[in-house]
Formats: sequence, structure tokens, C-alpha cells
Amino acid sequence: MDSAATERFIDELWDGSIVPELVEYIKIPNKSPAFDADWHSHGHMEEAVSLIERWCREYALPGMSIQVLRLDGRTPLIFMEVPGQDSGEDDNCVLLYGHLDKQPEMHGWRDGFGPWIPIIEDQRLYGRGGADDGYAAFASLAAIRALAEQGIPHARCVIIIEACEESGSYDLPHYIDVLAERIGKPDLVICLDSGCGNYDQLWCTTSLRGMAAGDLSVEVLSEGVHSGDAGGIVPSSFRLLRQLLSRLEDETSGRILDARFHVEIPEQRRVQAGNAAQVLGDTLYARFPFLDGTGPIHDQGAEMVLNRTWRPALEITGAAGIPGLDAAGNVARPMTAVRISLRLPPTCDARQASEALKTLLESDPPHGAHVSFHPEMAADGWNAPPIGDWLEASVGAASRDYFGRDAVYMGEGGTIPFMAMLGEKFPGSEFLITGVLGPGSNAHGPNESLHIPTGKKVTCCVARVLQDHYLHVQKTRNP
Repeated sequence: MDSAATERFIDELWDGSIVPELVEYIKIPNKSPAFDADWHSHGHMEEAVSLIERWCREYALPGMSIQVLRLDGRTPLIFMEVPGQDSGEDDNCVLLYGHLDKQPEMHGWRDGFGPWIPIIEDQRLYGRGGADDGYAAFASLAAIRALAEQGIPHARCVIIIEACEESGSYDLPHYIDVLAERIGKPDLVICLDSGCGNYDQLWCTTSLRGMAAGDLSVEVLSEGVHSGDAGGIVPSSFRLLRQLLSRLEDETSGRILDARFHVEIPEQRRVQAGNAAQVLGDTLYARFPFLDGTGPIHDQGAEMVLNRTWRPALEITGAAGIPGLDAAGNVARPMTAVRISLRLPPTCDARQASEALKTLLESDPPHGAHVSFHPEMAADGWNAPPIGDWLEASVGAASRDYFGRDAVYMGEGGTIPFMAMLGEKFPGSEFLITGVLGPGSNAHGPNESLHIPTGKKVTCCVARVLQDHYLHVQKTRNP
């Protein structure tokens, strides 16, 4: 591969076509089904699917097939298959994955910016879904095209772009079953939906946390009453909810107390956490928009990395039963409810954790309050299998070629349900999980942005890995 030629081709394709398409894609409010129950009638998801399908057909390679699958009652899925070039056999393949559904709007966007308003500023494309994960379909096909431009062979490639990832990928297993024969058994999986610690090198995700999420409700009255009349007699539903959360979390340190939500951290992951912390330094926490005088929970770099990748963590992401400040009357409220998001270590069984969470919160309710926990999502995490020598060498060379620095291996704190699913279905596969969600990208929050230069470089790195995968397969077959 001529690295300079690859970089020129990718730069031109991104600037001339991919970025303009992403601008149009960001305008589409195609929220994931969990945030838009009427997604089908609104038509935004179909609009996003059509945009990506049209672009991929325009840039399709010879013999490439593109299909939009629509199972009854489920979100659509784009399936593309690119035949192998001069490979002789098609039993080996590479699966490239991304998604096109988006998180909801969120508040706090800069003046003039917004989730559906694409703005390019300082080499960043702002707007919901560009970095998470709309670019993946374009980058995946662009990487394959970069090989074709230089006549470089590659294995058969299948590209899967789903529309339910932000809701837990509950539709995806049904499509994987339907596509099982067409997919085959991928020996390499490439996912472009992950993070990067900085924009200076290629970051490879070694693990992903799981999640147990649901709604916790505490009810004490059949209706609200005067707070002066009830105060000191009627227990506050908010206080009781706070008590229940203290069963789960140490409110001083944020540590999750119950051992059922913890796992033994592998030594290799501890070593990688230390290496990543050295590379990142203070940027490990400085990338977050802390207010003046506010700082991180921990002051040791390696422990911060492990906290966000291999330890459970609680966040309250929503609330009900609490009026806004402008409507806060002197009333003892009848109930308080919150949405719980408990991130789980990569190897913690999410369904067992969800059941344990329900038991922990509902048992022995204080003052006989009506306490209920309704699980909404139980998604397993993922711990990468050992990386092959060829892949480690390829990733390192790709990072040096296009970033000028060595690759770094680190776990991520988020959840990509498809990875756990694939790891179980294809235990012999190798994985390259990477992405563009670095400092300032703020996925899921306001001012989400895609760092365009990193998107280009990641695309180049994928092309290099596809080439090296083909060479590895040929060497294995013909030692």
C-alpha cells in the first residue's frame, strides 16, 4: 500500500463527498426508538437509511450488493457485501459495523448550535450523530474503496449498519439470525463506534462496560398534601429514594457497594490502564467541562482509567414526580421516581445484575413505602480476546503511518451490545474496535462533534488493516 496515495484518496473523498453527506445526515432527527416511540410514522429513520443507502450505491464497488432489510415491527438494517478480491475463497470475511440511530437532543447547546444544525468549526462537524456513529457507513466503504484504487486485494467484506444501537440493539439479533448464512463466520470484526483518548494516535478498545438500567419509583401518598401539615409525619418520598440509592452507592466516594456488581480486573487490563494513563496525563480528566473549582473523583491516572472501564458506576439520567422550579409549590409530593443507569464491568452478567438490583432496591422498603424497580435494559459488556500478532503489528503500523505515533490499547466505559453478541456467536473472531469519540466530541450530550481529521485517519487505518488481514489469511493458507 502506498500510504501517501491512500491518505490523498481518503482526504479527497471525505472533503468532497463524506462531509457534505454527514451535513445532510445531521439534519435528520432520527432518534432511536427508545426516544421516539413513533419513529416509524415520523419517517426520520427511513430518511437516514435512504441517505446512506443512496451514497453507498453511488460509491459501490464491482459486484457489491446493498440491501435494506425490514423485519415486521423492527427498525431497518442496511446490509452490504463486497466480494473478496483475488482471494480464491470467500470462507473468510471481515465484518464492519456501525449504526445510524441517534440519541435525543439534550439541552445546553452553544448559541446558534443544535442537534439538527450541522456546523463546521475548527475542523469539527457539530451536530447529533455525526461522530456517534453516522460516519461509520461512509468510512467503512471508503476504506475498501481505497484498496480498490490501488488494486490491493482484500477478503470478502460485509457491512452492517443498524438503527437500534442507542436503544440497546434489541432488534439486531433477529437480523443476525436472518443473515447468518450470508455473513458466514467473520475472522475479523471492525467496529467504528468507540472512543479515542486523544486525536494523536489510533486507539484500540480492549473492553466495554455493560449496563443495567431501569426506573425506580417510591410512592408514599395517594395525592400530594400541604408540606407544612405533613412535614414530620409523612416520610418524604425523595428521602426514602435517597436511602434506597445508598444501599447501592457510597454517596461520598461514588463506589458501588454490593460485590455482585464488581469483577476481578485482569492484570493485562491493569497494565494497559497504566500505559493509557501515562499517554493521556491530565487530559484524562481535563477533557471534561468541569466548572471552576470542581475536579475528578480520583487523582491517580491508572485508577481513573479503571474506574471508567472496569468498575461499576451509577448515574441518575432522569426523574419524575418532581415539578420544575417554577412550579414548586409547598407540597409533600406523593412519589419520586428516577431513571437508574448502572454501568457494569465488562465481564459482569447484565441480567443477573439487573435481577440483583431489583432485589436490592425493592426488599424491606422503608416505612412500608411502595417501592418498585422496573428494568428497562440489561446489556452485557465485552472483553476482547487476545489480539493476534498480525493484528497488533498491523494496528501499530497503521497508527504510525497515519498518526505518526504508536497505537494505544484501552477499555471504554460505554456499551456496544453488538460486540458481546458477536463475541458469543463467533468466539474465533478477532476485533478492531476503534472510533472518533475523543476530547470534545461529547457523544450523547450537547455540542456533539466529529473531529474530521481523525475521521480521515481512522479510515486510512482501517484500509491498512484490511490489506494486512488479507496478507495474513494468504500466509496462513500458504505457509
